[in-house]
Amino acid sequence: MSPWTLLIPIFLPVICGLLLLVPGSLQRPTGRRVLLGIVLVAQTVVVVILAMQADTGFTLFYITDKLPVMFHLDNLSRVFSVLAAVMFLSVGIYSFEYMKHEKGERHFYMFYLMVAGMVTGIAYSGNMITLYLFFEGMTLLSVPLVLHTLTKEAVAAAFKYLFYSIGGASLTLIGFFFVYTYGTTLAFKPGGVLDAAKLAGNETAMLIATLVTIIGFGAKAGMFPLHAWLPSAHPVAPAPASAVLSGVITKAGVFATIRFVFQLVGTEFIRGTFVQYIWIVLALFTVLMGSARAYKEPLLKTRLAYSTLSQVSYIQFGLATLTAAGVLGGMLHMVFHSIIKDALFLAAGVIIFKTGKTRLDEMHGLGRQMPVTMWCFTLLSVALVGIPPASGFVSKWQLAAGALVSDTGFFTWAGPVILLLSALLTAGYLFPISINGFFSGNKTKKTDIQKSSDAMAVMLIPVVLLTVLAFLTGILPDELSGFLSRLNLGIQG
Repeated sequence: MSPWTLLIPIFLPVICGLLLLVPGSLQRPTGRRVLLGIVLVAQTVVVVILAMQADTGFTLFYITDKLPVMFHLDNLSRVFSVLAAVMFLSVGIYSFEYMKHEKGERHFYMFYLMVAGMVTGIAYSGNMITLYLFFEGMTLLSVPLVLHTLTKEAVAAAFKYLFYSIGGASLTLIGFFFVYTYGTTLAFKPGGVLDAAKLAGNETAMLIATLVTIIGFGAKAGMFPLHAWLPSAHPVAPAPASAVLSGVITKAGVFATIRFVFQLVGTEFIRGTFVQYIWIVLALFTVLMGSARAYKEPLLKTRLAYSTLSQVSYIQFGLATLTAAGVLGGMLHMVFHSIIKDALFLAAGVIIFKTGKTRLDEMHGLGRQMPVTMWCFTLLSVALVGIPPASGFVSKWQLAAGALVSDTGFFTWAGPVILLLSALLTAGYLFPISINGFFSGNKTKKTDIQKSSDAMAVMLIPVVLLTVLAFLTGILPDELSGFLSRLNLGIQG
């Protein structure tokens, strides 16, 4: 296939999203839902077909003679593009029914499609400048998803998301300029591109720039200290937006970090330095802080948002070990958490959609009201905690194994201990929801049980399929683990 085919899944959803502004049949609810479904299916099919092709790439144009806008297909882009396409498709199907009852459905779908294109552009970016352009495009186009309801809380959360994202992007620009100055190229290369001769005498400055960039991309991934936007944005956004924010957009921050650290700076440059140790500290602190805040949070979607803070930083910790085992665990958790948390937010959306209940103390007896939804929620909770045979167990086991061979002193054993403590807290903030849902005692009136039932099939099918996938990938992890272990990231330790 022509390398230019890489542009199809990037610009198809963007162009079709803009078509929703054109007067005519697409202004009607049925027309725009048909368009959304066709575009997301087409994008997913093309992305999967591309994933089966050989590595390829091309330069689209030059901003300057040293700044080409490049696209490239490699194993890392295969993983992220397929993951993002499948998640956007699943959530998009779910949204057909959910968004019927929301105002501004047309604008939501317009921005939803364009964000899907921007995320795919991030996946296929061949160098730092291209990734940065699509990363910023994703940020700006996803703000309206948070802003959608136009309530006072939504407006405040959207501005908070924007300000934190701009702050993070400003920090990543520092890394961009330093790599441009001390590297041989901005194109991604396993093992890094830094030029030892150019770098001589400026190693400390480059290390500081690397740490600042990790923190900058960490803003999108919800890593402390630029994490506060996430628990504000998720609860006010519609459930489909919350799902892709947590399941995909946070992973874009992780993906960009991988590109920068492993394929521009190089692991050997930061191994054993203050950059690695501060990265580990920030990741583990976020893991513990997110779990603790989730444990105390009374609102369902806010609890899941704090959970995202914690779980995405599991990935950050695995990457920060700079070991093959730890990075494999991080990559596995990137995939598994995306599946699990997308489904959890969709299940939470069903609960709120059908009952109007948002507080955990209101949800007694939900197991009898909506058994399919609550069974999915329960099984997904088992997967997120990391209980075998669910997928979360596989990734967390691998993360602990990576920490134990990381040669990071105190963190060699402290890392697995904190991951275990976080897993216990995860059980503490998720399992009571199911326990109260199925074993509510006398707290639920019979009339309440009859008020609502499980949602329509178009909402339940994505939740059920993602739940099944969360277990199948844990029962049969070898194929994915084998593929991810072959990612060429230039890890030497």
